[in-house]
Amino acid sequence: MNKTGTRKIETERLILRRFVIEDADDMFNGWCNDPEVSKYLTWPPHGSVEVTKSLLNAWIPEYDKGDYFNWVMELKETGKIIGNISVVRVREDIGEALIGYCMTREYWGNGYMTEALKAFINELVSDGYHEIMIEAMPENIGSNRVIQKAGFELVGTRETPCSVLKPEIVTLNTYILRR
Repeated sequence: MNKTGTRKIETERLILRRFVIEDADDMFNGWCNDPEVSKYLTWPPHGSVEVTKSLLNAWIPEYDKGDYFNWVMELKETGKIIGNISVVRVREDIGEALIGYCMTREYWGNGYMTEALKAFINELVSDGYHEIMIEAMPENIGSNRVIQKAGFELVGTRETPCSVLKPEIVTLNTYILRR
């Protein structure tokens, strides 16, 4: 595995870059406090911008390790941040990465997440990951479409607790992309 970590990636309309603490307000107001965004995620909406700042204060030092993959999505045209895409679990022994993402609702349906996901996949493949996984609740139609457009194959469905923060049982579609 190459340990290149979170490097700047540019696509036609986006810059994927490292988070900085100054992103907290836009992150909170864009997606972290929106219950519609977090409905399908493993965490509840943030109650205050202080929660978002605390999260960023935990994430930012991780960049120094070189094996941390966590990008903020920024619109090239305006500099506005609109979402997040990251590796949430790694199994280096078999070259597998599980990824997750979220985006400000105002930007849903414009192809930004598909564009970011494809660039993100290329980055992971160049770092030596050959099996990339992602999961989505079946009722999250938009996310399932994004995943399929990016070339992932549906390999199964399972029921599991959502997370420690949201312990309810959910159904997840599991997708894999092998390269």
